[in-house]
Parts: sequence; structure tokens; C-alpha cells
Amino acid sequence: MKVLVAVLAGGALLTAGAPAFAQSAQTTLGPYGYGKVKLGMSEKQAKATGAVVLKRAGEAGSCAGWDLKALPSGKDNVGLYISKKRGVALIFAAKGVKTPEGIGLGSTMTQIKKAYPGVKTAASGYPYVGVPGNSKANYSFLLSKGKVYELALVLKTQDCVN
Repeated sequence: MKVLVAVLAGGALLTAGAPAFAQSAQTTLGPYGYGKVKLGMSEKQAKATGAVVLKRAGEAGSCAGWDLKALPSGKDNVGLYISKKRGVALIFAAKGVKTPEGIGLGSTMTQIKKAYPGVKTAASGYPYVGVPGNSKANYSFLLSKGKVYELALVLKTQDCVN
């Protein structure tokens, strides 16, 4: 199960970003979602895209774990969470998927800082940054041995992970 440990909270965040790299919509996470799946869309709207499949139902008041059909996440993981209150709350990057600024799994902190000069560190110690072009979202990064091993596009008001 993917669990984002970082506190994904706000304050004044970066609203302008680095120049975008040319990438297809199929490999780009952000600024509003991945392909047809957009942050904030309801479970019903997400299902109607035909791009998601339920992996783990949410219990009363909790978030359900889903996968993007095009990018299955494996047995013990989910590709996104959908909140009953907030809709699509966070979407995890799969291998080969990058932000419009070129950051993805395997990127270094130096690359993150170059792409996002306003990157901040959460109380939990993990870096995050406001998404250029979407003031309602953050990118959150988990690093190990100096490289990103988990990247998520996160609704700032998400209520699925802490």
C-alpha cells in the first residue's frame, strides 16, 4: 500500500514554474491530473472516464484506492485515492511519468530544486511544492538515497493521507 507520509499542507506556495518540457499527455502528471482523471472529480466522474479501476474500497468516511488502467500499480499499491468529500485527492506517478517540468521517479533533489525553485520541506522532512498553473495542488516527493521513489500530485485539501 502506498502511504504518503509527508504532511501536505500549505501556506504561500510557488505559483510560477520552470519552462515546461514537451511531453505527451500520456506521460505527464499535472497540473490538473493524469490524462482524463483530474484532481477533485467525484468517484462517479472518475469512473465515467473509463480510465480507473477500484482496488480497495474505502470504509465509512475513508478514501478508496484506485488504479489507472493504463498504469497498474501492483498488488500492494494504489495509483490514486478518491475521497468521498474531496473526490480524486491524489495521484501517484508511475515509472516513466513526469511532471510538465520533467521531474519523475529517479529525479534528484538538485533536479527538483532546479525545476521548482520554491520547493519547501514539510514538518515530516519531505519536500513539496505548489503545482505551477494549479493553485489547488502540490507535488509531494519522497526520496531515498538522494532520488525520488514516490511522487504524487496532491489536492491541498486532501483528506486521505497525512
